[in-house]
Amino acid sequence: MNEQAGFTLRGRNPDVLTCIANLSNDEVFTPPELANRMLDTLAEAWAADNNGANIWADSTVTFLDPCTKSGVFLREITTRLIVGLAKEIPDLQTRVDHILTHQVFGIGITTLTSLLARRSLYCSKCANGEHSVVHGFVTESGNIWFERTEHSWKKEKCEFCGAPHALFDRGPKLENHAYAFIHTYDIKARIGEMFGADMQFDVVIGNPPYQMTGGAGGTSDSSIYHLFVQQAFNLEPRFVSMVIPSRWMAGGRGLDAFREEMLTSGHIRNITDFPDSGAAFPGVQIKGGICYFLWDRDHTGPCDVTRIADGIEHVQENRALGEFDVFIRDERALGILRKVIAKGEPSILGLISGDTPFGIATNFDEWTSHPRSGKIPLHLISRGKRSIGYMNRSVVRKNVAALDVWKVLVPKAYGAGESFPHQILGKEIVAAPPSACTQTYLAVSPFQSEEAARSFASYYRTRFFRFLVSLRKITQDALRSTYTWVPQQAWNRTWTDALLYEKYGLSQSEIDHVEKIIKPMLMNHE
Repeated sequence: MNEQAGFTLRGRNPDVLTCIANLSNDEVFTPPELANRMLDTLAEAWAADNNGANIWADSTVTFLDPCTKSGVFLREITTRLIVGLAKEIPDLQTRVDHILTHQVFGIGITTLTSLLARRSLYCSKCANGEHSVVHGFVTESGNIWFERTEHSWKKEKCEFCGAPHALFDRGPKLENHAYAFIHTYDIKARIGEMFGADMQFDVVIGNPPYQMTGGAGGTSDSSIYHLFVQQAFNLEPRFVSMVIPSRWMAGGRGLDAFREEMLTSGHIRNITDFPDSGAAFPGVQIKGGICYFLWDRDHTGPCDVTRIADGIEHVQENRALGEFDVFIRDERALGILRKVIAKGEPSILGLISGDTPFGIATNFDEWTSHPRSGKIPLHLISRGKRSIGYMNRSVVRKNVAALDVWKVLVPKAYGAGESFPHQILGKEIVAAPPSACTQTYLAVSPFQSEEAARSFASYYRTRFFRFLVSLRKITQDALRSTYTWVPQQAWNRTWTDALLYEKYGLSQSEIDHVEKIIKPMLMNHE
């Protein structure tokens, strides 16, 4: 075999895996640079635990990518092993055959990606074809397994991934996105069926699909990346490293148990966080950013965290991930939050409604545009703009008592890109009684007077308030839980940042940090 032609030619030509368009924001191809960064982190951990040993010089270590797309992880692992094992296995062809038949394995997520991965790894879509760089396979798939898997329908949804029957019960000619790795209760047995042996992998690494469209049974999306991560843990490898959206750190439907495990298990050894996903995936914007982690089966302790912003790496050694119920991504915020919590003040959660405060959906249309006797004001969005309609009081079946008090309505969602400074929250509305709102807003109440309601509104507009919300708001949604760390105040004055900075003892550097990332919010009439 010609080593230069087989493995180093790409050093003199554009790497094809940097030129492939992504299938979607949920099935993103991993850039080689990011894959190699993850492999470097893995190699450093292996060396630290094995007296400086080089993982790439060990012919017994096995690797699995359970969600391979372009095959970049397997290709880069193979490239490193070819160099690392040169002394132990001098003959190049023998070395390549050993690596590709005994050490490197993958599971394709679709027919297309399985072909891409085989082309990347074997230089042929058929592992046993005449152009394949490996000898010894008797099947076309080699160690890149893919077969169509069917969803397991239960009450109109897949019991494994939550895919809705109406969208994903497709014929054999269409991809149904039933990923084999997460469609089983016994992953070890399933892996044995795939590769024909009782496999025990040392490293599981990859970039799983992120969500299943309509997975909640409607128009919303259901995250599935955590299912790949949990299934990888179930294989009990030595290490797991995966690229996933960072939104697990503070939110996400159905991710509470996953977040708790990640933050409290002690097995997460490294996290590298990209608040702007474009820094890791050029041209791709994933709300909340992305991260990759290194899970170590034998590690129980703190975690080293690297936050990458504007091309600068901010390293935090020995972070205790379980200090709070969500993960504080920016280390500069920790001191501020600790000062606030130390006061022991009640949270404003007691004032904030849950979703759909009055039981009125966003698309509610039983309202008129002009005041009429017996009807009350309804704050809503009409034709993309804030409006006030008028409806019958009898429509309200939820939080009826809140109709007749002063309240502040705050937008349930607000997004304005990933750049900073950021407003974090949309502008509030001080609503006089009687009044209601649609699902577009959350209601903050009760306030005994207009003065008290406007006092809260002044607090809401401060950078300090919105900074505390930002620590738990990782996507555009600002649900009730995002206000957990905001303390209540006395509603008898106009609150300003200067008053709050002094009350909570913020240092000048902490003030500068808040004002760098949170933009001012003008009064509603400005």
